[in-house]
Amino acid sequence: MKPTVITAACIIMTVMSTGCKAQQLAYPEPPKDNSVEDVYFGVRVADPYRPLENDTAAATIAWTQAENRLTQSYLGKIPFREGVKRRLTELNDYRKTGLPWRDNDGRYYVYDNDGLQPQSVLYRSNTLDGEREVFIDPNKLDANGTLALKGTMQSPDGRLTAYTASRNGSDWTEIFVLDTETGQLLPDHIEWAKFTGVEWMGNGFFYSAYPRPEAGKEFANINECHNVYYHTLGTPQSADRLVYSDPEHPLHFHRVWVPEGSDYVFIIGAGEGFGESLMFRNVKWDNEEWTVIEPTQDYELSPVALVGDSLYVLTSYGAERYRLMAVDLKGNTLREAWREVIPQQEGVLTGVRRAGADRLLVTTERDASDHIYIYNLSGTPECEIELPTFGTVSAWSSKNYPDIFYAFTSFTFPSTKYSYDIRQHKSTAIASSEIKGVNLDDYITEQVRYTSADGTEVPMYITYKKGTKLDGTNPTLLYGYGGFNVSLIPSFSANRMFWLENGGVYAQANLRGGGEYGQTWHHAGTKMQKLNVFDDCIAAAQYLIDKGYTSAERLALQGGSNGGLLVGAVVNMRPDLFCVAIPQVGVMDMMRYHKFTIGWNWASDYGTSADSPEMSKYLLDYSPLHNIRAGVDYPAMLVTTADHDDRVVPAHSFKYAATLQATPTGSRPKLIRIDSNAGHGAGKPTAKVIDEYTDIYSFILYNMGVIPAVD
Repeated sequence: MKPTVITAACIIMTVMSTGCKAQQLAYPEPPKDNSVEDVYFGVRVADPYRPLENDTAAATIAWTQAENRLTQSYLGKIPFREGVKRRLTELNDYRKTGLPWRDNDGRYYVYDNDGLQPQSVLYRSNTLDGEREVFIDPNKLDANGTLALKGTMQSPDGRLTAYTASRNGSDWTEIFVLDTETGQLLPDHIEWAKFTGVEWMGNGFFYSAYPRPEAGKEFANINECHNVYYHTLGTPQSADRLVYSDPEHPLHFHRVWVPEGSDYVFIIGAGEGFGESLMFRNVKWDNEEWTVIEPTQDYELSPVALVGDSLYVLTSYGAERYRLMAVDLKGNTLREAWREVIPQQEGVLTGVRRAGADRLLVTTERDASDHIYIYNLSGTPECEIELPTFGTVSAWSSKNYPDIFYAFTSFTFPSTKYSYDIRQHKSTAIASSEIKGVNLDDYITEQVRYTSADGTEVPMYITYKKGTKLDGTNPTLLYGYGGFNVSLIPSFSANRMFWLENGGVYAQANLRGGGEYGQTWHHAGTKMQKLNVFDDCIAAAQYLIDKGYTSAERLALQGGSNGGLLVGAVVNMRPDLFCVAIPQVGVMDMMRYHKFTIGWNWASDYGTSADSPEMSKYLLDYSPLHNIRAGVDYPAMLVTTADHDDRVVPAHSFKYAATLQATPTGSRPKLIRIDSNAGHGAGKPTAKVIDEYTDIYSFILYNMGVIPAVD
């Protein structure tokens, strides 16, 4: 049911006169060993909650169960929690259609969700608007809806389709093969693959995988030796041929790419630097050695298309905002001989695709907003595709077909899919969404700039209901990330609409460390410049308060993964700025993060405690786990993690929450929510997403003393 219009009196109505909820809680006693410490270049660092790193130990399991009981008991007493869940369920109950594509069998494919299905279903049809049939329904592959379909890859002739899937949100991937026409599953089954797709060639395919993990440690132990294998159809995985291994660099990733219809096999390496290495072989050449295109990982390097014997690569080499280069595979392949196709632009060049036989589909990001263009193969721009407003674009095109599809979304613009006629330069909407009980015209988004501690101007998007008074009373949610060259650009969230329709302000800051302005912006938030990210976030919070959007009693901070680290570090630095903080699946132990699963891969952004005395001290000085301040009032905090998160292992959140609860940081709650049969976030079933945001929004509003308009 649509909520009634909320009144100003209702917005500021408080449960307690102090504005934020104070409540004495009896926290569970975690397993502890006060004798545990590490020595970093002569500096001793205690780690008393080290036993919580063993997530399969009986004591850890007992503690997590006790913590969940406490958290659910607390949340269960929030009088409007069920109303929040009902409204979020209504908001999510709308048809979500993905971006269509045309595959090698000539059919059109698209993911679709009728509203509340756990996972989207993959459909196909003979024509774009023809009658659809179900191709793969992941909801029927797992009773709990926790098996997520990650991708499908057809053989060049379209007769076979491989698909990758993950269970319970884990990064571990299984590969299956089926007959495209009949849908019959073949016996081929690959287990314990990771960070891989399927690249077809001959009578089989290439994929990447780690050695089978130790039983009981599948989701915590460090991942080493990412190898490339070739699987011949009809044979067991044990017979797969090792194609490439690099035992001298066990922490490198190795991804394979085979341009369709070619005899070239490329291997992209990563994991050591900011970028990628690249080498190739032609399987029909007598020489079985790999030819090197880029030996280092010093530059971002992404192969995007093969045009004859010229490889088009999108790279940061010689261009901090990227450019498109051509590599002559039959000539000198080293970077000094590359030919420029599309030079560096005003914005960041983010994507290039073949579009029919003689065109390129090019996306750029300018001021944290996407733009999309048509170029010819020689790199000459022909036209820009007009978009509705600032926002995010995803696109599909292929050299094999004239079809071009793109999707556009913004904060108050649900994802809309378009087909584009390249001859008439005309876009036609083919799928859009209507959100029940929401008038999107009631809201406005503005982009502002504020000044960080060192004088750097930082952009931020702010979305709110039209007519909102900037009187400092609005509940406001600030979201940030600031790392790994990831840009935060506008996108739609049905869950966020609940926040907005209840008078909330949503602010999304484009912190340094992201990719919004190229490599300089990225590097300015890495390693021993990481404090810039936290300063940018603090300045964003201060801006929102100074300009009257909100006050410290109405401001919440949220971030996930690297953004969870952001929340933990910023709260330690300026707890006075926030009423509530939500660190989700965060990297909280900066001294040991590189010792779990693929944590070592983050060293290019963070550095490690083993690098040098200076780097070790820098990390220790901001590590969220190690800088919780006793005797200082902290905001109400809800830490979130999941039992199958093998990206940022739950031990980070476990140790952080245990330390928070054991440290006198005021009377506001410090709780942890530990999801089951879930991972870092990708592939989470719809119902679990709704449950999570029910708890997050209920916790935030309750501790702000704000009562939402729900029945």
